[in-house]
Amino acid sequence: MQAATRSTLSAVRASARRQNALSSRAGAQAIRSISAWSSVPEGPPAILGITEAFKADKNPNKVNVGVGAYRDDHGKPYVLPSVRAAEKKIFEQGVDKEYAGITGVPAFTKAAALLAYGNDSAPVKENRVSITQSISGTGALRIGGDFLARFYPGDKTIYIPTPSWANHKAVFTDSGLNVKQYRYYDKTKIALDKNGMLEDIKAAPNGSIILLHACAHNPTGIDPTQEQWKEISQVVKEKGHFAFFDMAYQGFASGDTNGDAFALRHFVSEGHNVALCQSFAKNMGLYGERVGAFSLVCGSPEEKKAVDSQLKILIRPMYSNPPINGARIASQILNDPELNSQWLGEVKGMADRIIVMRESLKSELERLGSQKDWSHITSQIGMFTYTGLTPEQVDRLAKEFSVYGTRDGRMSVAGMTSGNVGYLAEAIHKVTA
Repeated sequence: MQAATRSTLSAVRASARRQNALSSRAGAQAIRSISAWSSVPEGPPAILGITEAFKADKNPNKVNVGVGAYRDDHGKPYVLPSVRAAEKKIFEQGVDKEYAGITGVPAFTKAAALLAYGNDSAPVKENRVSITQSISGTGALRIGGDFLARFYPGDKTIYIPTPSWANHKAVFTDSGLNVKQYRYYDKTKIALDKNGMLEDIKAAPNGSIILLHACAHNPTGIDPTQEQWKEISQVVKEKGHFAFFDMAYQGFASGDTNGDAFALRHFVSEGHNVALCQSFAKNMGLYGERVGAFSLVCGSPEEKKAVDSQLKILIRPMYSNPPINGARIASQILNDPELNSQWLGEVKGMADRIIVMRESLKSELERLGSQKDWSHITSQIGMFTYTGLTPEQVDRLAKEFSVYGTRDGRMSVAGMTSGNVGYLAEAIHKVTA
């Protein structure tokens, strides 16, 4: 009897253990089914991109004027011969692949500072420019935004032009700055709204941060004249604002690296201790190499030393140190006199091709009998032109003529070639007639 009872109890206990095991497995499965990311909201659906739509189009005459990268007169990506030559020299030197320092390749940052501020720059000569290599222009902007959010003693609000490069607002917002805008573009005149710009800069609280495109304003292609830059500098100084320059197109705008740096150098000569973001994506065609620099003009070598230390502290947990290959290429070009001369000629060649395309598009539109004033196409500068086309006209260009650009009327002049500019002008003429 006792044996039977023990047997029954053992069976019951075994059954209980099996049930507990099953319950545990079911509970674990239930927990696993609730993912850690189940509460992440889906972002808005992506609109079919310009490049994707262009690729899918079967029209042999299709034109992509939305691309944000230089193309040659055959519409193909262009690698500068000076870049190829620099790559060869670097390979022959048998350099290693060790880490760069936190602030990058010293030969590059020194040369980048001289290119931007000029050989005769007082802050450079006086060792007052704190500079670090960055992950192209975007990385420079993020370093600058983060630094200002931590240390800027004034109003941590940055004012950007309307319109501005689409990523500016996102970068500065994520850096912890408050982003506001100032007037820049006059839609009616397709020109700089100088009065609106100056009024808004004057109205900003004293000590605000003002973002300025040093040259080849993206997306409008509209830059202040040298006299207007002087007015802007004066207002910024009177208000005690901090000038933050984004210079992504030095040399690429006009073909003259010194001329394109006028605004920056004038502000510095007037005593502004500016911040500067540089990119070598456009002027060296180093898009995928991600080569850039961020710098701050300081009040003294001692102040620079403190800023240097804080930039390293900021960068270390962000990405530790930057990639070396692109910086070595840029450094080789900037520091080798023969390669530098070659590069300057190639930069001018790219800028000149864009200028010729502007002139060709304007003359073709006039030849077709367009009654609109297209003078803004040739008065603007750099890779982009704000055509003045409406979103509806841009939609017609894509639907009826397979011409792809952004709906704000911006077109990349680099996407125009001697082979397609006539077709492009005809399409624009038909949707604006």
